[in-house]
Amino acid sequence: MNDLDAVRHRLRDLLLERSVRIGDFTLASGARSDYYVDARPTTMCAEGQALVGRLGLHMLAEAGWAPSHVGGLTLGADPIAYALAHRSFLDGAPIDAFTVRKQAKAHGTGRRIEGGLPEGAAVVVIEDSVTSGGSALQAIEAVRAHGCSVLGVLALVDRDEGGRERLAGAGYLLRAAFSGPELRDAARAQSSSRSGMTRQR
Repeated sequence: MNDLDAVRHRLRDLLLERSVRIGDFTLASGARSDYYVDARPTTMCAEGQALVGRLGLHMLAEAGWAPSHVGGLTLGADPIAYALAHRSFLDGAPIDAFTVRKQAKAHGTGRRIEGGLPEGAAVVVIEDSVTSGGSALQAIEAVRAHGCSVLGVLALVDRDEGGRERLAGAGYLLRAAFSGPELRDAARAQSSSRSGMTRQR
């Protein structure tokens, strides 16, 4: 196992421990699901920040994307974008982060995008979890209205429920670190294993 494989494996374990839940859930899209991924307990913890930053930068390079800025719709995208910005500075090739508000501020400058994103920047839009692709498309619309170009969408989890195809239909490639079914099946296997150990006792 190489170093990046170890990073991905550890991040997967952290997601299973902190973020993946099996049950009956209604998603933001309105769809029902037998599992839920709340990435924030992982992406906002210290270890998760370090792991996301390393793996995310590798994925950007692998995709051939060289953005000057990364960011997406608040709140899920924020810690991922900040982790990438932090790690990129440590690696000597800084990429700045930005945040897209769900609505423009009603006071002050009335900005919808925070973080000093300049007009004309090349951007990768960030998502924590993609289901329908709607949040990513909202962020893309705001970024393009700001005068920037979008290289693609980088997500921590793709639930494989049509979001990738919807983004592709709009002309944007999605790269994701994990699939939702992969995490769901691993969480179920862990739960079954724990139940079996309990019964044996």
